[in-house]
Amino acid sequence: LYPCISSLLPDNVSFKSRIKIQIRMTDIDILNHVNNGVIASYFDLGRLNYLKTVSGKIDLAKLDLVIVHTEFDYFASIRFTDNIAVDTTVLEFGNKTVKMAQRIVDVNTGKCFCSCISVLCDFDREKDCAIPIDENFKMNVLKFERDR
Repeated sequence: LYPCISSLLPDNVSFKSRIKIQIRMTDIDILNHVNNGVIASYFDLGRLNYLKTVSGKIDLAKLDLVIVHTEFDYFASIRFTDNIAVDTTVLEFGNKTVKMAQRIVDVNTGKCFCSCISVLCDFDREKDCAIPIDENFKMNVLKFERDR
């Protein structure tokens, strides 16, 4: 009904994870819609929910995936009364990266408010550099994407 027609998202993308978002009064800006910076934090919640679902318990002190690139397409304003969720999936793996697709939708109508592409890399904190994506993580993601 309201597709996320975006150059960011492939036509055949299938979202495997959803988290409902509670819009807070402090999320609303002077124009009476959710501020774009807050929308970025909604996508963070979606990514963390996905990672937690795929990997089990997440220890933020040991989470070594860092965002190296994000892109957003905005389609409609999110209002305080909207009932929204963030859908998330993994599109592909590189050697040291994982590319994720996300969208914010109205849970009742399917209306798409915004889409997002993020590229994350696995990171070695001691050496301060990117490292290859952990194979166990990759296998868990592939199993999750296949089984859902």
